[in-house]
Amino acid sequence: MTSLPPILLVTCGDPAGIGPEVVCLAWHRTAAHGTARLRVVADAGMLADVLASRPGLPALTVRRISADDPRPSQRGELLVIPSPAQRSGPASVGAAPPPIGAASALGGAMAAASVLTASALVREGRAAALVTGPLHKEALHAAGFDVPGHTELLARDCGLPDEAVSMMLWLPATDGGGDADGLGVVHATLHEPLRAALARLSPALITAAGRRLDGGLGALLGRHPRIAVAALNPHAGEGGLFGDDEARLVAPAVAALVAEGVDACGPLPADTLFVRASQGAFDGIVALYHDQGHIPIKLLGMHRAVNVTLGLPIVRTSVAHGTAFDIVGRGLADPASMLAAIAAALRLVTAKGSLTAASARAASGAPR
Repeated sequence: MTSLPPILLVTCGDPAGIGPEVVCLAWHRTAAHGTARLRVVADAGMLADVLASRPGLPALTVRRISADDPRPSQRGELLVIPSPAQRSGPASVGAAPPPIGAASALGGAMAAASVLTASALVREGRAAALVTGPLHKEALHAAGFDVPGHTELLARDCGLPDEAVSMMLWLPATDGGGDADGLGVVHATLHEPLRAALARLSPALITAAGRRLDGGLGALLGRHPRIAVAALNPHAGEGGLFGDDEARLVAPAVAALVAEGVDACGPLPADTLFVRASQGAFDGIVALYHDQGHIPIKLLGMHRAVNVTLGLPIVRTSVAHGTAFDIVGRGLADPASMLAAIAAALRLVTAKGSLTAASARAASGAPR
């Protein structure tokens, strides 16, 4: 008996942003139809309104389906699994759409409802992976969700503490997103004030991030990745002249990773590390705080970068850009990151030694 292609669930993020536009554009352009069955988890009426009112979008027919509908997906027909009106939080989702280009409790509630619905379907084994569009943190908070973003929302939905998961920014080598080469960056600390992140940084946090990066990249690449750990201070501390953080925090973490069999080195000065990695010297980098990793990746290729959550019991990829309220409805939305996120999710689902297995190992703290 021939098995059916895996189901990939796509969410639009905040409906007031460009998420619905990039989902519709990517649906029409992706090469994943045929090797996967795509579904969008969203308010079908909202998507129909977007297709009818925003310029530059393809001619798609919106069709509501059940979560267990086995049909294949195709370019011209947008298959939508309706999300419930409200999963949690005080803001209810009503009939009127949220105002476009602005943060609102309604937009945050709709975004969260779609993500939580899709997450449940993947956890129940009724879909293989989750691909998310951009949400807006202010809108999410206005809707009553006290989380910094998707990463923490999904961690808590899966019953995990925030520190059990890591964000990896994956930059495919080409725009297709399904490359066996590219650059991955995992952050030891993420969505918090820089002062708090540096105070919380520890060898254990850095080691955990490196372990997850090793597992996640291994699933994407099909081989053991070469990993570098960034230094915290300029010039890697210049032998202690600029601080002892490298010797006290980073070097012990690198030693622990090497002892586990990870191909890791560091601490290396961050100002030259990303140049070396972009030229192929490393497959992955452990960044110590948010902007240390985000800025270079977005300079190298913001519109094709993919956000992968490591440590979850499910496969989740996402666009690496925000809601872009300032360009909503202007025909300027670029689907490259969504296309890459779909391709990466499919690669992770089908790759030998999937991200789910790698994440479970990393979450348990077990060496490979």
